[in-house]
Amino acid sequence: MSEERIKIAIAGGGIAGLALAAGLAKKPHLDVHVYESVRAYKDVGAGLALHLNAIKAMALLGPEVRQAYFDKALSMGDENQEMATEVILAQGPHAGQKVAELGRARGRKTVSRADLLDGFLALVPPHRISFGKRLAGVEERPPGSRHRVRLAFEDGTATNADCLLGADGIHSATRSWLLGPDHPATPPKNHDGWRIYRTMVSTEEARKHINPRWTTSVPILLGPRGHVNCIPLNRNTRLSAGVAVRGAVSSPPSSALVDRGANDPAAPPLDPALYADYSADARQIVRLVARDTSASWTAADHDHAPTYARGPVAMLGDAAHAALPFAGNGAAQALEDAAVLDALLGAVRGVDRLPAALRAYDAVRRPRSQAVVDLARRFGRMYAYAEDGAPHEDPERMRAFFAEAAAFTNNFNVSAQNEAALKLFLEDSGENDDTLADGGLGE
Repeated sequence: MSEERIKIAIAGGGIAGLALAAGLAKKPHLDVHVYESVRAYKDVGAGLALHLNAIKAMALLGPEVRQAYFDKALSMGDENQEMATEVILAQGPHAGQKVAELGRARGRKTVSRADLLDGFLALVPPHRISFGKRLAGVEERPPGSRHRVRLAFEDGTATNADCLLGADGIHSATRSWLLGPDHPATPPKNHDGWRIYRTMVSTEEARKHINPRWTTSVPILLGPRGHVNCIPLNRNTRLSAGVAVRGAVSSPPSSALVDRGANDPAAPPLDPALYADYSADARQIVRLVARDTSASWTAADHDHAPTYARGPVAMLGDAAHAALPFAGNGAAQALEDAAVLDALLGAVRGVDRLPAALRAYDAVRRPRSQAVVDLARRFGRMYAYAEDGAPHEDPERMRAFFAEAAAFTNNFNVSAQNEAALKLFLEDSGENDDTLADGGLGE
């Protein structure tokens, strides 16, 4: 029976890869295995306050996936209370005015990336994941071959699969194979020179230095020399605080500098004196960050890829559409990818149908996820008072922009997206809805 199952290789055990594996592992016709590059997960990342679309996507992958998030996260308020990220002007004549509430949801929580990965990892059977397997190369074998995709790893080992799903991060080997190593959209970009100065401190220590209000909620305080934010982590025992500065670096980001905690010799030190005209709350956070910027990193994203899939190979998450962190929807887009792929692969009953499923994934997910990449860039410019037309001088214009953007990301019908992908797949395959009635939706 195992030889008849469709063999799915997932390169990368981050949020996208593990969430997808948790869904696919439940499907008896699939043999899924995750190949993760690191030997053990590190506690890296600024933390996540997932938006409603992310929570909906996790629910589509399975109630246990959604519950893993809730079990690991910190409540920002009462479970029945609606909460949001507050975006507040911190500099200029309108300082103090709130211009947005992002990611509004009932029972909203924050979680560290490490904690979320730990929750998802518990849902993947141990025999379905291998660590220390960094993808180095991909080869598509001739038609008619059993397991048409060959994966080569940096440790010299290799494996074959019917399908490769590359969730291998912003410096993706899968992306390089799909687009070509010299394609202009293959390497990450940092067009606006963003540097994220960040510190991680205990919540107890943070309360000695900043407004205690910002140790239990998520603010974004805006100004022209950097926007300031905080996010509580590890069930409110630690706080991640940061200052994102546009134009701090000019060189293209290397793989080392994109890693959290990487020192960039080209980046100037964070100088609290430059924030003297910011609000008192913002100045306090800047001073806290400046005490220890060892968790800093250089931001990066991707220019648009012309495709996310070719044949039995596709990419998802940061490998497909890495975005700047400013719209707060990068992880949510990865989870939407996973939800769509989970639905499509649940409907595939033969290896010959894999390319059609991945074409449907590309058609449905690429336009929306790339729109979020563009939106995140614009968020950054808005936060830095650098957007054309100086909208920061008109808080009502900013409110209108953020409300429209939040509706696009947060209030999205994730279930309908899955249905649209399945419809495209059936049309491409020449099948009908009876396929789904016979079990094509998997679980």
